[in-house]
Amino acid sequence: MTPFRLQELHALETGSNSPGTLRSKIGEMILKSTVCRAKVEAINPDTGEYRVVLQGTLDREEPPWK
Repeated sequence: MTPFRLQELHALETGSNSPGTLRSKIGEMILKSTVCRAKVEAINPDTGEYRVVLQGTLDREEPPWK
């Protein structure tokens, strides 16, 4: 399994991600992490809006210069 590259994190912020694409990218990042936590920061029951923060450490199998 190839490591998740730090450069791929910026792709998570693009507004053009469909829910399926975002799920796939975040899922891959979580699976390639050595530690991962999630915190629900906000939930609005009236609008359905939510904010979840992920924090973790990516597995660094490759040298940092690649």
